Amino acid sequence: MATVDIDAGTVLKAVRESVQTLRENGRVSEERGWLAQENIELLERAGVFRSAVPHRFGGLDLPLADQFALVAEIARGCGSTGWVANAWVSSAWIISQYPDLAQEEIHAATGGGSLKVSGGFTPTGRATRTEGGFVLNGSWRFNTGIRGADWNILAALVERSDDVHEEVYAVVPAGEVAIADDWDVSAAAGTGSCTSTATGLFVPAHRVVDGFEVLEGQVPGRAHTQDSGREYGLTAYVMALSAAAYLGMARAGLELFLERLPGKGIAYTHWEEQRAHPYIQFQTAAAANKISAAQALADSFIRRMQAAADAGERMSLHERVELRSQITYTVLLAKEAVETLHSVSGASVIQRSQPFQRVHRDIQGLALHGLMAPLGGFEAYGRVLVGLDPDTEFF
Repeated sequence: MATVDIDAGTVLKAVRESVQTLRENGRVSEERGWLAQENIELLERAGVFRSAVPHRFGGLDLPLADQFALVAEIARGCGSTGWVANAWVSSAWIISQYPDLAQEEIHAATGGGSLKVSGGFTPTGRATRTEGGFVLNGSWRFNTGIRGADWNILAALVERSDDVHEEVYAVVPAGEVAIADDWDVSAAAGTGSCTSTATGLFVPAHRVVDGFEVLEGQVPGRAHTQDSGREYGLTAYVMALSAAAYLGMARAGLELFLERLPGKGIAYTHWEEQRAHPYIQFQTAAAANKISAAQALADSFIRRMQAAADAGERMSLHERVELRSQITYTVLLAKEAVETLHSVSGASVIQRSQPFQRVHRDIQGLALHGLMAPLGGFEAYGRVLVGLDPDTEFF
């Protein structure tokens, strides 16, 4: 395995220097329905795809705060690139929750510590037990990053003769699934979140884990469970890292809005400088404060998650449900900030040559993600606050 020769600061610096290029490639990525190859290569060279890989496999094993900063900075350049990076990095972390035999096989196949993993986490497939493993059949929509991934995690229901619900997560080489050319959307168009299909695909048993066990971090066959900062809990970790993409897009929205202000008037009025209008000043400040509040909330839940992981402790049910609610509120604040700025941007902002309109569409679309939308997060936390069970296992 490769020697770890860079640190978080080095990676973040390289990503920051790539932001303008990522932004300039945004339209190309959107029009082709997949990231510009230059974007992927820049992040690969920077070391982004080593960030969640354990040290023993040549990775950086960065703390959550550093991973969050990287994804946010990537999304500041391009929302689609940030979302794909989030998916690849967080799913690479999920691999660390698999039995050691599976981890060794997966990292040996890629080498160098860099790992890009996509996933279809809605159990729309079927897994049939067979000698030595399972046979996988099914299709998975919204498989973000599948076009450039090394491996793919697929959720499936095990076929049984009784009424017991058994869900598993199977890891397969990305090249062994068929990819449909069906990603035609108005938001996050560059993510290439196409439908993937497995037909009669054999998956050895060590690359298939029980859904409940992986959610709870209780997968057997893992000797290396003591790595500092790795036991965040699957749902909390995936949601927390995803929130970074929204925050990065919100920062991009503010930057792009401010760039357009100098010399811009307000149509059909006597205001020759939009920035001189008190209402514009008010809305700009409101948006900036929403972004700051979102970052402060993110800093808080990241500290809590990291402290628990470093101490080897599992948060209580109440704490985990509260975290989910706070993460979804972070997303809501970021989305509202961009909406506020969009509402005072003027009609010229809808031109496709304006990167702001893509930021607006991307954050609007991605905020509809079932796990990241406030509806589920607020409901679960509200139920716990009033003395009921959360009525969900996703926290």
